[in-house]
Amino acid sequence: MFGNKSTHSTTQLGDAATRSADQALSATRQATNGALDGLGDAVHQLRDNTIPVLDRFSDQAQTLARQGLDAVREQSLNLQAQARRTSDDTLHYIRDEPVKAVLIAAAAGAALMALAGLLTRSQRGR
Repeated sequence: MFGNKSTHSTTQLGDAATRSADQALSATRQATNGALDGLGDAVHQLRDNTIPVLDRFSDQAQTLARQGLDAVREQSLNLQAQARRTSDDTLHYIRDEPVKAVLIAAAAGAALMALAGLLTRSQRGR
């Protein structure tokens, strides 16, 4: 009789321990699911908040790139116009003062040859 009661008490204790473990496992599972749901919500909210900021940055980058291209295009057109004006001025000067133009060209050529000679000598000396 004593052995039967002890077995019954041990079984009840084992059942109670199993129920307690199941409850703890269930509570842990619920807490984990709640935490994951909260994390998922936070990720979605972060994404929802981040996308407009990234879109705004993208728009600003495109605007800056467009402005940069426009500035380069405008500067290129200015340089082309300046080169045309300089070319026209040079042609007019040559037509108006042919002797001076030839003398200036000869002097410039001589100066360049002298500079080239100096550079060549200094490189040979090394």
